[in-house]
Amino acid sequence: MQAPYSIALAGGGTGGHLVPGLHILRRLVERGSAPGSVLWFGAGRAVEDRVLAGLDEAVAGARTERITLHLEPPGGGAPSLAGLLARTPGSVLAARRALRRHQSGLLLGLGGFTTLPAVLAARTLGIPVFLLEINAVPGRATRHLAPLATRVFHAWPSTLPADPGLRHLHVGPPLAPEFLGGPPTPALSRAARGGLGFDPDRPLVVVLGGSQGALGLNRFLREHAAVLVEEGVQVLHQCGPGRGAEGPAPAPGLRVVEYLDDVPRALSAATLVLSRGGASTLAELAALARPTLVVPYPHHADRHQERNARLLGEGVRIVPEESLDAGFAAELVRLASPSGDSERAAMERALAGKVPSDASERIARELAG
Repeated sequence: MQAPYSIALAGGGTGGHLVPGLHILRRLVERGSAPGSVLWFGAGRAVEDRVLAGLDEAVAGARTERITLHLEPPGGGAPSLAGLLARTPGSVLAARRALRRHQSGLLLGLGGFTTLPAVLAARTLGIPVFLLEINAVPGRATRHLAPLATRVFHAWPSTLPADPGLRHLHVGPPLAPEFLGGPPTPALSRAARGGLGFDPDRPLVVVLGGSQGALGLNRFLREHAAVLVEEGVQVLHQCGPGRGAEGPAPAPGLRVVEYLDDVPRALSAATLVLSRGGASTLAELAALARPTLVVPYPHHADRHQERNARLLGEGVRIVPEESLDAGFAAELVRLASPSGDSERAAMERALAGKVPSDASERIARELAG
């Protein structure tokens, strides 16, 4: 792709469909292949405003534009199949207008239902399409749109078709540079805990509910956080936007935040992590070799969060949401405390080398041509 070129991206609704795109854009800039302008198709959710606040910085001053494709029903939430089919034609037309005005040279689909009309619009205009699949189970967008793509980038080899040919490439999950330096040393972990305002000499459990928060994790902390703190375990709980009332009240040794502003530092500070099973989050945890207890979202039909976690083998433990009780709280204390040192060390060793470190570079190289 000759500079200056224009790139369009399609992805929204959750952080997992946004953050990888930012990492790839940053890598394009770092390698001297910065686009002249960027067009981003989203779903119009609040999380997009927060995550994409860094878009202008990521592309080093290139012109940026965001377009909402209105696929969600009134009141928000993922569309039903019937609703998606009904709203797609209008969204394709809106995407076509935006792509023509933007003079996009290529489109990168990041997953989620927003990708569908953007890809269809791009192909009707002859614009090359690239797709990224970050989950352990290919999403509907990847499965149905792959034949239209020039390249499909796979974070995990388990999603490659039996005959990948030249179209399908296993590249690993795109990561920010802060996650590429390997696991933090004990001294760095202590310093990170102190920098976050926690006692550096006491264990810290970091609880991640994902970009939208997790009701099950919030309820567990509301009911059992006091026990953790009484037993000497500190807690940093990311509860999700507008969901503070679902979780525990802040107390000494317990902090509740809607978002984590500095995820690399929080994960480096963690003695143990309790998390949902989003693919991007698990990739970051694996890159830093953070021992993790994964509570998959229980209502996905394809159970992709559970399958994401299984890719990390003995480096994580999968905990069903219905098991989040007093007994689990006691086990969490034990595993985070010195009595769990050997088990956590084994989990850290199991995570070593699980994710390639050059995914963003490989994708950027393909996009830049």
